[in-house]
Amino acid sequence: MKLDKIETFVVGNPPPRHGGRYFIFARLTTACGISGVGEIYNATFGPDLCAQMAVEVFTRQFEGEDPHHIEKLWRKTYGAGFTMRPDVTVMGVLSGLEMACWDIIGKAADQPVYQLLGGKVHERLRSYTYLYPPTGDVYPDPEAPNVYNDPDLAAEAAVKAVEQGFTAVKFDPAGPYTIYDGHQPLLSDLDRSERFCKRIREAVGTRADLLFGTHGQFTVSGAKRMARRLEAYDPLWFEEPLPPENPADMAEVARYTSIPIATGERLTTKHEFARLLEAGAASILQMNLGRVGGILEAKKIASMAETRAAQIAPHLYCGPVVAAANIQIATCSPNFLILESIGRFDGPFMQFLSTSIRWEDGYVIPPTASGLGVELNDAAIAAHPYTGSELHLNLATDPVVP
Repeated sequence: MKLDKIETFVVGNPPPRHGGRYFIFARLTTACGISGVGEIYNATFGPDLCAQMAVEVFTRQFEGEDPHHIEKLWRKTYGAGFTMRPDVTVMGVLSGLEMACWDIIGKAADQPVYQLLGGKVHERLRSYTYLYPPTGDVYPDPEAPNVYNDPDLAAEAAVKAVEQGFTAVKFDPAGPYTIYDGHQPLLSDLDRSERFCKRIREAVGTRADLLFGTHGQFTVSGAKRMARRLEAYDPLWFEEPLPPENPADMAEVARYTSIPIATGERLTTKHEFARLLEAGAASILQMNLGRVGGILEAKKIASMAETRAAQIAPHLYCGPVVAAANIQIATCSPNFLILESIGRFDGPFMQFLSTSIRWEDGYVIPPTASGLGVELNDAAIAAHPYTGSELHLNLATDPVVP
């Protein structure tokens, strides 16, 4: 079996744009006609350039190779150009291509990928959702009351999510995040964050866990101040309280608070996650399979986490193919905690697949189909090209000033 062809697709995610502005898909096909799909989570450059990078990497490293040789293909790409270190752009491309190889391997074996990585551990996977405005728009008017700035509206949305079956909800009211972080939280940010936790906890009681999201905004002391405000409401986690560069700083926050620290969406490779674990910086690892280095790399990270009593909660701020890969790694990992979902995996987000993700009463049901269990919907992809110029996700470019 030899890899023969690559196709790439840059897809504009229509409103309400849950999961981001665009998705980058890849499809690899072998000379014997088996195709596999992957997704690249890469926000550093424009998506069309990232798609060209995928073609370049495929042509140099993957074409003509056996897709079963995951370790060899991984090392060829990781070491290309005398690098041998985590590069977030390279790893995004590698993740998508590696993911597609696993899809091919599973189809050739007529087995789901999780069966080839240790087998099914979990019959169903607990999932959580962000709290979205009623209109669903993830970019609402910042001056108008919405679930991102109004605790009462957020509490109403949390109750609706619980009524749908969710047993955990995530929200991130902690203020702006910028290219100049970390900063000290404003008093208004501290107050708003505490009121969010208070109102949501009052509204849902013990029916749902609270997942407090941040985006690396704070200094060590600022994160401690925020954590002290939140502890009374017993969140399941405090997410990425500091920028991701220094695990030792995050470990200081972890030692200070009783709230578990979760992080990892911006990290790549086993090496960066090993440093987190060695420092004691987090007990919940949020690898994104479209960036971290692919499915096998994620499995290695999950296994390392087991040795430190840490759990995994695969991250999803991208498209449905990464969602499918997350499901595979969660199903076969004993230390799986919870899965990020985009709502109930319905609506516009899912139109780019011709298959569905099964979600029932707050849980994702692992597929029994071979490979990743999903296929691209070429017609929907062709109907939604990305024509914007913005990157997938942006930081504010001005410092936070009291």
